[in-house]
Amino acid sequence: MTILIDADGCPVVDLTVQTAAKYNVPVLILCDTAHQIQRDGTQTLTFDKGADSVDFALVNRVHPGDLVITQDYGLASMCLARRARVLNQNGLEYTPENIDGLLFRRHENKKLLRAGKHPKGASKRTKEQDTAYKNALEKILQIM
Repeated sequence: MTILIDADGCPVVDLTVQTAAKYNVPVLILCDTAHQIQRDGTQTLTFDKGADSVDFALVNRVHPGDLVITQDYGLASMCLARRARVLNQNGLEYTPENIDGLLFRRHENKKLLRAGKHPKGASKRTKEQDTAYKNALEKILQIM
């Protein structure tokens, strides 16, 4: 198993690297040229800025049984199709059972944006979110 991180805007890169090291699981960080992210003990791949360039690079590298860290529902869906496990930055595991509903909600939110209605933005990250993420990550790593 390898952990692949969609690192552009990911708030849990360091937490993931630290936790993966505990379990001797390799980590691959993927980002675009706007985010230079290097961490000891990991490999970083950097791609041109562009619509979904990191997403497609990640999907082309993921294998069944890998773990992907992303907050992008579209990328999560593609990784699930490749039989990877997928976790978001708050500890939610994307599954075949919940991904369709999440994609539908994203679609509805985009329709609202096009209509000029702006939903409330995300609030500041909390310690509880970090704890929930770490617990979910460790649960997955313990059974792998």
